[in-house]
Amino acid sequence: MEDNACLPLGPAAWQPVRFPMPTLKFAVLAGDYIGPEVMTEALRVLEHVAQQENLTLSYTKADVGGAGIDNHGKALPDSTLKLCEQSDAILFGSVGGPKWEKLPPKEQPERAALLPLRKHFTLFANIRPGLLYRELTDASPLKTERIPDGIDIVCIRELTGGVYFGLPKTTTTLADGDVQSIDTMVYKKSEIERILQVAITTARARKKKLCSVDKANVLETSVLWRKTVTEYCAKHAPDLALSHMYVDNAAMQLARDPNQFDVFVTENMFGDILSDEMAVICGSLGMLSSASLGAGKNSLGLPFGLYEPAGGTAPDIAGKGIANPCAQILSVALMLRFSFGLDAIAKRIETAVRSAVTGGTRTGDIAFGKPSVGTRAMADAIIANL
Repeated sequence: MEDNACLPLGPAAWQPVRFPMPTLKFAVLAGDYIGPEVMTEALRVLEHVAQQENLTLSYTKADVGGAGIDNHGKALPDSTLKLCEQSDAILFGSVGGPKWEKLPPKEQPERAALLPLRKHFTLFANIRPGLLYRELTDASPLKTERIPDGIDIVCIRELTGGVYFGLPKTTTTLADGDVQSIDTMVYKKSEIERILQVAITTARARKKKLCSVDKANVLETSVLWRKTVTEYCAKHAPDLALSHMYVDNAAMQLARDPNQFDVFVTENMFGDILSDEMAVICGSLGMLSSASLGAGKNSLGLPFGLYEPAGGTAPDIAGKGIANPCAQILSVALMLRFSFGLDAIAKRIETAVRSAVTGGTRTGDIAFGKPSVGTRAMADAIIANL
């Protein structure tokens, strides 16, 4: 496989958009609790940008997660999956919550909606920016002197392999009455090379610095991971500064000095844990977006992807109109960039969010005791900056 062949993630790899602008056809799966609240504001921002930029939007809303269970009997209804198949991207909210926690684990929203979507569309590459504006360093649990200029790093997580999808996966009662569960961690060389292409392209678009995270001193899959990364980068990306780090040390280093990283790449479970730690040190889940990109192309020849905020459904504040919509809005920007090739418009949204927040308009999660605004007012401020 040639590097950069898989996904157009860096500026040099983004495909130019032909005029007239394409129709933006995407599925909107708002999810549960605060999901629909922040999705409403994200779509309002997108509608405003579309009017300014003369874009044609074609989107359809559908149930997923708990809403899918309540209205259709399962977390990923057949009609929702069919809609996604007919779209060029998925704008996703957040799913799950206490209402459905008594269901069997395999039927709960988080497991029965997101994992099947990832598998169905081979959404193997999760790109999660870890961004903390300098003006929001007080929101981080890290001391300000450790991050005087904020945080700006990227986690690239392999999303369809490893222990979450490996087989066998069983729970059995043994002859002596004891109970045994088995999860299997599996990786192929081709899967590692595929996610590495994404990491290389992302690193080249930034500081040409890449850290690969594994547990090669214990796990056989990590031995293959490190060997594959070393050989592939030597052949296809000698221009990058490549380093390796064990996952336990990486977790410590993220808390000690996050900006020593620029782009780090890792397998599925490690990425799940480290990206959540990254979210914590960046102050608020309400500010962090993510993209999950697939092996397939959409009708525009660009990556099919699912775009969602990093946070959850926040049942405790649902219906109060105080949720932070920024992560969902920034997910719209990622969708415009990766699945529709509209990088300049994506940057406009990202700049408007930064300007609104650093200008003093903030929801409660990032207000630090200062006056805060609600969900709609936050979106109003972003629109004003557009």
